[in-house]
Amino acid sequence: MFDSRHIRTFHEVVRAGSYSAAARTLGYTQPAITQQMKALERSVGTPLFVRVGRRMRLTEAGEALERHAGVILERISAAQQQMSAITGLRAGRVRMCAFPSAGATIVPEALARLADGHPGIRVELQEAEPPDSMRRVADGECDVTLAFTYPGLHEQVPDELVEIPLMEDQLTVLLPTGHPMARRRAVKLAELADERWIAGCLRCRANFLHECAELGFAPDVAFTTDDILVVQSLVAEGLGIAMMPGLVLSFLVHRKVTGRALDPASRRQVSAYVLREHLDIPATALVLDELRTAAANRVGC
Repeated sequence: MFDSRHIRTFHEVVRAGSYSAAARTLGYTQPAITQQMKALERSVGTPLFVRVGRRMRLTEAGEALERHAGVILERISAAQQQMSAITGLRAGRVRMCAFPSAGATIVPEALARLADGHPGIRVELQEAEPPDSMRRVADGECDVTLAFTYPGLHEQVPDELVEIPLMEDQLTVLLPTGHPMARRRAVKLAELADERWIAGCLRCRANFLHECAELGFAPDVAFTTDDILVVQSLVAEGLGIAMMPGLVLSFLVHRKVTGRALDPASRRQVSAYVLREHLDIPATALVLDELRTAAANRVGC
């Protein structure tokens, strides 16, 4: 294994033509240069220089090493500059995974702040619902994932992940604007037992069925879709109603749809998840800070 310090010294000896000249340039003593060259020759297993009168000449091995020395030093310098940029938050890459309603609300605000303050950091965005999104970060397919959990479902989080709580997201019911309950500020789930329902992703559906069962009824699920825009369109046409996260209310696109909070309130926990060692990566830590800020701005909206 080469010592980069020895390679740098070797390169200067070749350029300067002697140990003494290299010593003056590098600020070493001549014996120190001699010791470094001996150590390098032991490392490669053969002499690199031979003396011809007062001058030093490269051996065949020395010529071969010199052909690579400049490239090696350039790559080390480039690597040092890149590491400095990453640790100084002038560069970096973070792979983020988010569920759709967070991807439409928390994530854009966080990324806009990040781009404004640290334009050299690149974030690659994926979309997935939990638990698949948690598996992705546990398997190394992404660096940060946004996921949600419901308090009544006793969901398992992979042991290797660290949870960073971001916000509580209050659940709402999407209703056609002409629905009798739409005139209320909040609705009771039990009062909607006879409605037709539109169910969402597997985890949301499980929580919805659980909450209905706790109230003693089984809902009539007429449609199932993960697409939030499809849910809104179905509700707008009076084909059913839906329990949806409060985050969705900020991007309702149908004038015929309104959202009403549940009474009593029902909430899910939105968190970021990372591998513990990723907390020490500057770019990842910065992304988490921006997600915290964006989530805090959503609380109470």
